[in-house]
Amino acid sequence: MNKIYLIRHGKTAGNEQKRYIGRTDEPLCASGRESLALRVAPQADIVAVSPLLRCRESAQILYPGREQFVVRDFRECDFGDFENKNYIELSSNPDYQAWVDSGGEMAFPHGESPKEFRARCAAAFARFCSSLKEGESAALIVHSGTIMSVLETYAAQKRSFYDWHTENGQGYSAVWENECLQVEGKIWR
Repeated sequence: MNKIYLIRHGKTAGNEQKRYIGRTDEPLCASGRESLALRVAPQADIVAVSPLLRCRESAQILYPGREQFVVRDFRECDFGDFENKNYIELSSNPDYQAWVDSGGEMAFPHGESPKEFRARCAAAFARFCSSLKEGESAALIVHSGTIMSVLETYAAQKRSFYDWHTENGQGYSAVWENECLQVEGKIWR
C-alpha cells in the first residue's frame, strides 16, 4: 500500500488567459508562485514531476531542496494546432468546432489523440507505482490532464475524465493498492 498525492502545478500566464497549454514550457506566473508558497505540502518520500518547467517549479516551491524524479510520460497533452490558443482565438476555426462537437474525443490537429494521451499517462503512473517500495509515499506534481487520466483509469470511485478536473495548485490524496487508487479526498480546498 502506498500513499499518493496527485498535485496540479501552480498557475501560469497561459492558465490565466485560459489557453491550451500542453507542450508549451512556460514558467509559473507570480500569482501561481505566491499561491503555492502559502501551502503546506503533504509529507512524501518521493517527489515525481512532469518534465515541464511549471511542474518542476511547483515542486521546488512545495518541496524545497528535494530531489525531483522526472517522469517524461507525465507531461501534458500535445494540443497541436490549438496549443497556446484560447477558445476565443479558436472560435472561428472549423477544426476546433469539430473537436468540440466530438465531445473532446477527436485527435488534436497535428497533436496528440486524447485516447493516446490518457493511455500514456495511465501506463506511466502504473510503471511509477510499481517502482515504489511497500509503504513509500509519493507526491506527483503534474498536470490536470495527467491527474484526470490517472484517476479515470485507476480510481475505485468511477467517474468520467472531466469529472476529475483539478484547479491549479490543487490535488487529491489517495492510496494505491492492488493496482487501484482509493481516493481519500482533495488536498487544500
